[in-house]
Amino acid sequence: MSQSAGGSLALRNPHSVLAALQTRPDDVLRVALPPSGGQRGATEAAGDAWDQVAKLARQYKIQIQNASPAAAAGDSRGRDKDREGGRVSGAHAMVRERTGVSAEKLFDDARERSGGKGLWLALDSLQDPQNVGAIFRTAAFFGVQGILLTTERSAPLSAAAYDVASGGMEYVPFTQQVNLQRGFEAAKEAGLWILGTSEHARETLGGVQKDRPWLVVLGNEERGIRRLTEESCDVMCRIDPKGEGVKSLNVSVAAGILMGQLG
Repeated sequence: MSQSAGGSLALRNPHSVLAALQTRPDDVLRVALPPSGGQRGATEAAGDAWDQVAKLARQYKIQIQNASPAAAAGDSRGRDKDREGGRVSGAHAMVRERTGVSAEKLFDDARERSGGKGLWLALDSLQDPQNVGAIFRTAAFFGVQGILLTTERSAPLSAAAYDVASGGMEYVPFTQQVNLQRGFEAAKEAGLWILGTSEHARETLGGVQKDRPWLVVLGNEERGIRRLTEESCDVMCRIDPKGEGVKSLNVSVAAGILMGQLG
């Protein structure tokens, strides 16, 4: 598991907070709950989850504060603020960010695996944190070994990404590189094949061999993968539509299909 970073994020999804409490409780700095103990106006399921958060916070002796709606009206005196400086109100927890591992560490497992299989992801300049969070959630579900991200022209791993991931951020190792090329080098040294995705590719997903470890590259929401990235791929594939009218998929949906087929 990666080391924690110095910055902190205000997480509002109780499942994201629970995952942090279960995997790295020392990084949960404090929890803020309405005086009733649950999130006022929340669904019953979310309320139950916040009750579990409160129970674990007390177990680990983490400070529990009263969450006041006054902060939303501009009263910032003594209130928590998230990393971007915005005021935080309602049920939330302040949690230190995770930091990534080195590219070499991310792909270490490939050398140790038998059977020649395994799945990693690379995100080429995704800019919507909700897409990034959704991909982390699905990656955790399918047991993806790791995710390679870029720091340039990419969405940060913000509180929004953590909350959409609903705990998935805690269970998938990742590395952040200035660009993908350094990560590609480490992946190839570890024996991975790089699979790019594009609606213009000649090969279909059904024709991709599954008996090898793959690093699957997902491109930007509007432009897809970059030319330099495509040149580094061993294989390019596409997902063919079966219906009429819609010819492309949201990147997080496409990622889920690829993980389900290749994982």
